[in-house]
Amino acid sequence: MKSHLPLLDPLRFGAALGVAVFHQMFWSWAWVSIGVPGFERYVAADVLYPSAAPFTWFGWVGVEIFFVISGFVIANSAAQSSPGGFLLGRALRLYPAVWVCATATFLVLLLFGSGPVSEIIQPYIHAMLMVPKGVTGHWLDEVYWTLAAEIAFYGLVFCAMLTKRITLRHLAFGLTIYSALFNAVALAVLSCTTPSDLPYLVILMFRVPCAAFLLTHGCFFALGIWLFILSNRQLTALEQVAVAVACLSGAAEIYFFASFLLTSIPAIADQSALVPIMVWAAAVLLIALAANRNRRFAGIASPEAPAYLRTLGLITYPLYLTHNVIGAAVIRALVDAGLDATSALWIALAMLILVCWFICAKIEPAVRSALMQILSRFGKLPQRHPVTRRPAFARGLRLPLPVSVKVKVAAAA
Repeated sequence: MKSHLPLLDPLRFGAALGVAVFHQMFWSWAWVSIGVPGFERYVAADVLYPSAAPFTWFGWVGVEIFFVISGFVIANSAAQSSPGGFLLGRALRLYPAVWVCATATFLVLLLFGSGPVSEIIQPYIHAMLMVPKGVTGHWLDEVYWTLAAEIAFYGLVFCAMLTKRITLRHLAFGLTIYSALFNAVALAVLSCTTPSDLPYLVILMFRVPCAAFLLTHGCFFALGIWLFILSNRQLTALEQVAVAVACLSGAAEIYFFASFLLTSIPAIADQSALVPIMVWAAAVLLIALAANRNRRFAGIASPEAPAYLRTLGLITYPLYLTHNVIGAAVIRALVDAGLDATSALWIALAMLILVCWFICAKIEPAVRSALMQILSRFGKLPQRHPVTRRPAFARGLRLPLPVSVKVKVAAAA
């Protein structure tokens, strides 16, 4: 089994770019119709892109694409790790970038923002610790809400690994059913209420402030797990039904939020809620085709993917964390310097991509190495033992046998 699908890196980067364009070309001015701005309002330029709305309003669906990819990647990581190794790997992946990007965001707000300093100190501490803000708090940057869902999913996977009884398949079934039931209720609520009604708002609350419950987004992580299983073996009939349920549940969640935006923001009232569903479905189909091809040609050596594709995937995380507040500040600086709004946007994104490349290529590895040394000094690194059998969490998958097992089989023969 290949441990990585090359398609995931450019797809993840494209999703991040879509979210960035959504925030800077649509949400930066359209939020006034809903009244839920973030701290970016303190550094953003007063620019409008109404003519681009039909092409940018659905960029938020990149988050749902992220979650599917995350389900796939985390399933792959957990299937080949011990619980301690999995937890350490996730911490070393998440924290260095968050520390760097959150600190950069804090400094931008501190130096160039117009709001009070006291307002951003607690959100900064929460961001550095990756602690959810709660229902009434503030995110340092609104995009950080997705980390709450990611961490909840990682924690769920870790707990399942500790049981040594729950497999990837069990977890995928559980998340599929759990999230599908909630999204079915959400769709029913949508059909008989309006965005101003309390039941509607309560359901909507579980998308962002309460994302850690995985009620609306659990189906996306489940779908990622199913696609990972598909990359290793054929799915049973029951598993195919579960995939269909996860897809319908995901489509319902996207439809629910798209309908909320279309109803609440007059500038896009004439758009269709099916557009983000189609974008998401196309991304899922691409992953499914790549997973199926991976399974069919598992025994055939294939050339390594170009290094730049992997780099695109690594850039995605810091780009996602910096594009909103820091991107808004850069755009304002360029507009103040005399550039038109559109040119300022694309130059700012290009600059951010270069900065994020430097972060993922130079700064993150240095922080990660320092963290490893600290953990090693205090004896907190998981002990490395020779792997003699497949992890119980990966039971039912056709993963390659560890080398130690192959040696024993050869000796017995």
